Order: sequence, then structure tokens, then C-alpha cells
Amino acid sequence: MNRLTNPFRLTLATSVVALAGLVSQTAFAAPPDGPMGGPGMHHGMAGGGMHGGMAMDGRHMGRMLDADNATPDQRSQIKTIMDSAHKDLAATRENGRKLHEQSQSLFTQPNIDARAAETLRQQMLAQHDAASKRMLQAMLDASKVLTPEQRKTLADKMAQRRGMMERHRAERRQLDTPAPK
Repeated sequence: MNRLTNPFRLTLATSVVALAGLVSQTAFAAPPDGPMGGPGMHHGMAGGGMHGGMAMDGRHMGRMLDADNATPDQRSQIKTIMDSAHKDLAATRENGRKLHEQSQSLFTQPNIDARAAETLRQQMLAQHDAASKRMLQAMLDASKVLTPEQRKTLADKMAQRRGMMERHRAERRQLDTPAPK
């Protein structure tokens, strides 16, 4: 059987994409001072990493699990998984804030130390990588709680939501663009 048509692999790939979409959409929708953000967070990446996506508030997570007809036990397990990820990333968020402050300080000096800037960039990349690994593990753990059918439903809902968000973004861009004279 072809690698791409193997039903198990297709279901697994769909699950990972669905959970990644679920996770990433909330990262960009969350306010900078939201559950995973805070002072000093920037570029929609709470704490300098994609882990901000796991900041699903209770309402959003609840709606997504409602669409999946998740059982109370599944909801409880997923909440535990997400809460654990949030807790594990608290130090990462604080470290991200400190790195951001160091970056700001570095670039306000009369003479910018290129080596220090590169070192700081590498530290930020390492922090992002660690957060990314932790969130991937949380997504994998959460995907094990849902059935393949629930993951498929979730992927479909996320695709609909992504389309809606893209339409809204396009409408906002049109409103923000000045009319030709």
C-alpha cells in the first residue's frame, strides 16, 4: 500500500495537523497579556515560542471538544495535559521575557556588540525549540485521548475556522486600505 494512502498514516497525519491547527490558532488569537502572554511578550508568540498556542482558554477548548462530542473523561484528561504543559512552560515564559529585555537593552547601546547579539539570538532559538518540543508532546498526548473520528471532526472544524479567520483578515485589510483617489 502506498505510504500516502495507508489509512493509519493518513489518520495520524490528520490528527497531528488538526491538533497543531487547534493549538496554533489560539496562539494568534490570544491577547499579548493573555493566559500565556504577559508583559514583554511579542510577535504573537507568548514567551517566544509556539507554545503560546496551547493557551486555549476554557471556553475555546470546551467548544472544540463539544464539536467532537468528547466525553467528560476525555475533557478531564485533555485539561490535565494542557494544564501540565502550561505549568512546564511558566519558566520558559519568564526566560523569554528576560531575553526580550536583554535584546532591547542590547540594541539601545551606543555600540552594538554583534557577538552578544548572536549569542542572544541562539539563546532565543534554543528556548523556542524547547517550548516547541514540550508543546508537541502535549499535542501528541492529547491526540491519544481522542478517537480517530474525533480527530477527523476536529480537523474539519479547524479548517472551517481557519477559512473564516482568513476571510475576516481579508475584510479587515480592505477596510484598512485607503481608497484610491
